[in-house]
Amino acid sequence: MPVSPLGGQRCLGSQATDFHGRHHGPIFSHSRLRDHHRYPKVTFKRHRISISSMQQHQQQQSYEQVLVVIGGGAAGIFGAIRAKNAVPQLKVLVVEKGKPLTKVRISGGGRCNVTNGHFIDTMILADHYPRGNRELRGSYFKAHGPKDTVTWFSCHGVQLKTEEDGRMFPVSDSSSTIVDCLLSEAHKNGVLLESGRIATQISCNDNGRFDIVVAKAPDNLKQTIQADYLLIATGGCRQGYVLAVQLGHTIVSFSRVRAKLKLPNLQKSIPQLTQVGPMLVTHWGFSGPVILRLSAWAARLLFSSAYQGTLLVDFVPDLHVDDVKNILLNHKRKYKGLDKNTLWASVSHHSLQLLASSIKYCSFDLSGKGEFKDEFVTAGGVPLSEINLNTMESRICPNLFFAGEVINVDGITGGFNFQNAWTGGYIAGTSIAKSALSHS
Repeated sequence: MPVSPLGGQRCLGSQATDFHGRHHGPIFSHSRLRDHHRYPKVTFKRHRISISSMQQHQQQQSYEQVLVVIGGGAAGIFGAIRAKNAVPQLKVLVVEKGKPLTKVRISGGGRCNVTNGHFIDTMILADHYPRGNRELRGSYFKAHGPKDTVTWFSCHGVQLKTEEDGRMFPVSDSSSTIVDCLLSEAHKNGVLLESGRIATQISCNDNGRFDIVVAKAPDNLKQTIQADYLLIATGGCRQGYVLAVQLGHTIVSFSRVRAKLKLPNLQKSIPQLTQVGPMLVTHWGFSGPVILRLSAWAARLLFSSAYQGTLLVDFVPDLHVDDVKNILLNHKRKYKGLDKNTLWASVSHHSLQLLASSIKYCSFDLSGKGEFKDEFVTAGGVPLSEINLNTMESRICPNLFFAGEVINVDGITGGFNFQNAWTGGYIAGTSIAKSALSHS
């Protein structure tokens, strides 16, 4: 079996060898690893196991441990596969409000940018995460990095190719290859998938288990299931944040701004060229939901104006300019733009008015478009200080795990965010499996 393009572990059943052929024994003790010497074509059929059946099964087999994964994206499905493959007797249920792996299917223009092949060194790799670069320099990517991702997909019949900029795609140039692979592996391992359901409330009961209230669309019929382990991998949607807060966590969020795009030779007013929402200041310019929406609505206009124009940003859209001035008057603190020797008390009202106006009506000249083709990553989430990155377990609530964009990690485009999903899902799944084995 040839080594993957990026190197890493060979696909040799339950044995692991490094690049030099040295034997390291089983990849994971007690794990059941399948023979990947052959890659038969498998047609995935959705595993229709109802939550009510799961409840009945729990009542009959109360001694069996249960993992519930909230979120059927890349991190959630990958974590579920890892845990179930390592501990076959663990019951694993994935609850997804939409269709599983939707973002995987549409990413990379429908090709799925799986990972990045140019940044194997973990220190350099971590530099590509604006939020998380310091924390991810440790053992995080050493547990499961880009090389391991390439090897995993190769062992499951999916070959990847590296483009000039380092982005890696399936040789089929179709995201369906990745989706089918993950769903097929989940099905073969016995992972239960329930779509069209949303977890609305979670609490810990007296037995130390999780009580999870799940609603089914569209009738909103609610059921409660219990789990020994919980993995929240909901991406950047509000649902995951609400559940995390219910279990004692805080959420890092970004303030809203109002951004208006002004382009030369545009005489008429277009409402869509004013957007409100989070905005990110990056090392190369502006990004975030507001900028992406403006770019989408003004795509043709921006192209025709050679990406020249003016961006007007209101950093406090919910406040009047006079309110901003009053806030500045009431707080005795220094602000950017004043000489360091200037006392706050000596700042004139006129200077405060100018500062308040610059906060409300801040103007930036456009000088071109971003270097990336697409970007739909959410910044913010559960603070990394509240998570043990060696296990992805909560430091606040035992047996609660996180993976993917629900945590406060986001990378630039180029396969880095999916790599975060694979790594987080792998670590969480491994940690849950070890805990399940120790309690079996």
